[in-house]
Formats: sequence, structure tokens, C-alpha cells
Amino acid sequence: MSRCRLASFARACLLLLAGCCCSRGGADSNVAVYMPDLVEAKLGDTAIIKCEFALPENGSYVYVNWYSMEKGKMERKKLIYMVQGKEHQDEPPNDRLSITPDFFLKINKVVLQDAKNYVCQVGFGMHGVAENRSELRVSKAPEKPEIQRTNRGISTGDPHLSEIATCTSRNGYPTPTLTWYKDGVPLKMDGNEIEIRPGLIKESSGLWTVRSTLSAKVTKEDRSAEFYCQVSYTLMGNNKTSKSDSFKVDVHYPSESLRFVIDAPGPDVKEGDNVTLRCEADGNPPPLYTLYRMEEEEVSEQGSEQGFLHLYNINKERSGVYLCKVLDLQDVTLEELTANVTLLVNYLDEPVITSVPPVTSLRQLQEGEDALLTCNATGSKPLAFHWEKKGRVIEKGNLLNLTNVGFDTSGKYTCVVEMPMPGTPAVSRSKQVQVTVHAKPVLVARKEVVHVQSGEMVNLTCTGYSTPPLLISWSVNGSVFTSVMQGHQRNSTVLFQVTEALLESGVNCTAKNRMGTTQHHFMLAQRQEGRSPNAKTEQTAQESKGVIIVAVVICILVIAVLGAVLYFLHKKGKLTCGRSGKQEITKPEAHKDEIVVEVKSDKLPEEAGLLQGANGEKRSAGDQGEKYIDLRN
Repeated sequence: MSRCRLASFARACLLLLAGCCCSRGGADSNVAVYMPDLVEAKLGDTAIIKCEFALPENGSYVYVNWYSMEKGKMERKKLIYMVQGKEHQDEPPNDRLSITPDFFLKINKVVLQDAKNYVCQVGFGMHGVAENRSELRVSKAPEKPEIQRTNRGISTGDPHLSEIATCTSRNGYPTPTLTWYKDGVPLKMDGNEIEIRPGLIKESSGLWTVRSTLSAKVTKEDRSAEFYCQVSYTLMGNNKTSKSDSFKVDVHYPSESLRFVIDAPGPDVKEGDNVTLRCEADGNPPPLYTLYRMEEEEVSEQGSEQGFLHLYNINKERSGVYLCKVLDLQDVTLEELTANVTLLVNYLDEPVITSVPPVTSLRQLQEGEDALLTCNATGSKPLAFHWEKKGRVIEKGNLLNLTNVGFDTSGKYTCVVEMPMPGTPAVSRSKQVQVTVHAKPVLVARKEVVHVQSGEMVNLTCTGYSTPPLLISWSVNGSVFTSVMQGHQRNSTVLFQVTEALLESGVNCTAKNRMGTTQHHFMLAQRQEGRSPNAKTEQTAQESKGVIIVAVVICILVIAVLGAVLYFLHKKGKLTCGRSGKQEITKPEAHKDEIVVEVKSDKLPEEAGLLQGANGEKRSAGDQGEKYIDLRN
């Protein structure tokens, strides 16, 4: 045996260089078994344990036996063996075990209990027996660490250590370890500021669950720190890590300062805006707020305990100094913090118009009088005034001086006041006043000279304006039609027959009210026969339309007559339309069986239509010239 051990020792030295060890040899020192010291396998995977051996010259193996040994024990358990190429197992058989053609031990679906020492024993017949062993290590990666945070805030004023969170990583093998980190720096227990309590649980499956609880004292700066834990483990001989999700600690600390601001649509607050006063303390959790206007000494709006005061459709009465008070329960001294802000609501009041004479008398102004209108308004900023009439600016400033007023002075005057606002459109308001001037009537007539002929019917129209109401009369007898239009306008039309006397005297239109009388004179001028077309420019658009209509009617009648004549000739056989051959059309002397159609007029072409009077009355048919049709047989 001493010789065998010596040979074994020599082989062991050589095998150590190759990472293997030599087993005990048999009678022949030339036989040996080579196996790795360590084999790694993941839980549930397949493990292959190699067993290699060298045969002596002209030798062969007889059998291969595989044994298992618990770590730290010498007892063996035969698992499986192969004799003359046939695999055998003792009862009860294990279907997860098999021997490969290379004599390796194959373990399917590795479990934790497979983590043992395995012995490969080879029988070489007359050359003896050799064996070696390998250790099988089984590993499993643990689950990602989970964080369970404390469900309350941690106060900076607490003199004791406060539990921050617990980290748990489940089902790992072999036993993993946990480490806490703050902003990427590992935390170590010091017994004063930081405490870490580890925990280890072996599950029924044989896997390990590790747990670690972190307790510490916190400061205000810890409110933004990132905490997490990391699990470290070994898998297939390699060191690996897995991190939990990071989290922040809900640090409670007292308020040290207040911020009181005004949230408004623009840089300046004006009436009608929606405004929010916002009070913010820098403590956590937010303290209780009290907001009120100093003049009122009471809470102004519901919900102010949250630090907001909403003012809707604000007006100038809400201007003033507002106060915010904070009582922070995190402050052991219970000292009250205060802040104030001044709210200025810009406003523009409705303009007020005064006048000389008084405004009540502006509806009774007499022609020729003077009036001075003054527009005043109050606002929080400088104001700009101007006066408008019918949408047009007529005067800048707040004064409007009306001198020597007449009927055209009457109307509505608007005072517009604007208050410029930086960064926003100007605020404006306006006020109207009615000015009414009592004056003698104003007459407007369409014509000064009217071209007529003696005996024709003529209509003339006068339009009058005045306050108070007026009456219109005519210097000629005739039919008078009067209509009252909008405002203070009245129209009057007279229809009369022209006489020689009227051609001499003309016609007067007279408008009268209690303030006086106004007259307009129409001159009647004799219209000459055969006047050029330029003489007819005084005819109205209505008369021109009548001429066009009559001309169209005459054309239609002529076409109808020509149609009847052509139909008559066709019946007589005089027309050969549609027949073969051609008929030459000439202009020979008239025969007795020819038909002649002739239209005559003694008027100029432009007067061939229906003639009208100077004011639209139609001429009689006899005045339009002679027309006849001569049908000869």
C-alpha cells in the first residue's frame, strides 16, 4: 500500500497542475481516475460530473460505480453503476440519475439535496481499482429585493432612531446578503445614528429568505436622498447583485419661512379679474394656514387653511393688506409665522357728464345758443378722455364746447374714458348724452330748376328736418302726399299740372314750426321740342326705367306682327321654305300680289320710345309719332 500511496502522491502533484486530483490506485499503479474538485449547477438545471480514467497497456475497465457522500461524513451511498456497458441501480431507482457513454454522472433537474460529494470508482480487473471525488454545489439567484416603507413620516426632532424601511429578498441559495445604500453610498451600523437589523429565514423548500430593517435619525437634507437596498449572491461560482427600487423618506420638519404671493392674469390687478392669494411655507407636512384682510380680522374665504384665498370677479373694495399666519405643529416651540401682501385692485368708475346749461336742458337748446359739456371719471391710474359722435372722434379731452348750435348739432354724444394698463389692454368706460337743438326747419329739395312743358303733370318733393315738428305747405294747388320718416324728418310731394302762370312764378315749398319758417323755390323752365339727349339729364332713374320697359314692349309687338305676316304668306304659298330649288330675293317694283310692311316714325331714334313728362308721367299714344302697317295684295 505504501508503494501505491507513493505513486498516488506523484500523480496527485501532476494532476494538481491540471486542476484535478488523483484517487487511490489498485494493485497496478498505472491506473488512475481524474475528476474536477468542484462542479457548479443551478437549481432545476442538469448537472454533469465528469469521471475520466487512464487504462494500463492492453487493459480494460470492468465496472464503474458512482457513490454519494454527505459533506463532512465518510459514509457512502451507492447511486448507480455500470458493468460491461450496462447501467444498473439499486432499489429504489432514481430516474434523475444516469451514466453517459463517457461514464459521466448526469443528474437531471438538480435539487438542493443534490449538493454533495460524488465518488467515481473504476474497476480495472486484474489491474485493481481506482477512484476520485468531486463536490457538487447548487445555487439559485434570489428574487429582486422588495422595500416595505414605514407608513408614517419621520420627524427631524425625534431624539430616537426611527424605522425607515425593511428590505426582503426571497428564495436564494446559498444564503445571500443585504446592504443598504443612501445616494449610492453603503450604510454601516454605528449604534448611534444608524441601526441595521438582519434576518434570515429558511423556507420549507430549503431556499433562504433574507431580510434587513433600517432605522436611523434623519435631517432636513434627507428629504431629497435616494435610499435602496442591494442583495449579493453567488450563482454558478460568480458573484452577482440585484438592487431594489429606490425611494425617498417622508421627512417631517418645521417651517422656517413663508412665501405670500398674488396670482393674477397680468402684472396689474383690475376689476373683474379672478385672483388667488397663495401662501406657502417651507415645512413638511404643510402647516395650517389662516388668511384674512387686516381690516376685517376674519377668514375671508373657505379653504384658506390650505393656503389659498380665491377672489372671483374682484372689485376695488377688496383692495387692502392681507395677512397669512402659520401654526406649525412640527415646531416644538409652536412659534407662529406671519407674512403679508398688499392687493391693489385698479378700477375705473363710470363717467359723469355735466354741462352748462344743465344736462336736463340739453334737449331744449335753442338755435344759436352755446353749450359746454364736461366729462369726469375717477380711476386708480391716469385717465385719457375723448368725445365721439356716430362712432367718430370729434374732440380729445374731457371738455366738449358746442357753440352757435343748429339743427345739425343735435344727436348723441359719447364720452369715452380709457385707463392704460401695462401689459394688458386699456380699461375703458363710456357715457352718452342726447343733445337736441330746437331750430327753424331745414329743407332739402332734389332740384332747383325743373324742365317741364305747359299742360303736363309734374310732381315735386321737399324733405324737411326740425325739432319741434314741422308742417310743409305748397304754393300751388294739387295733390299733396306727406310721410313722416325716422327721427325728425318729414317728406312732402305735390302733383300738379303745369300752367303758363306757373312757368312764370315757379313753385314754393314752405316748412314751418314754432321756431320759424324756411322756404325753398322751384323754378319751372320750358322744355323745347327736339332738344338733344343732353337736355334730358334731369329725368330720374325711374323715368329711364319706364322708357326701357316701353321700348321692350314695342319690340315684342313688332315681332308678333311680323310673325303673323310670315304665317299668312306661308298659307298663301308665297314662301318656299323647305322646298327644293332656290328662290332669288330681289327688290323689284312692287306687284299687286306683294305684301309690304312699313313702320314709320317722325321722332328721332332716341325718342322713338314712349315719351315721359318731366316727373315721370307717360305721354299719350298720339304724342309718340305715327306707326302703321301697309299690307298690299
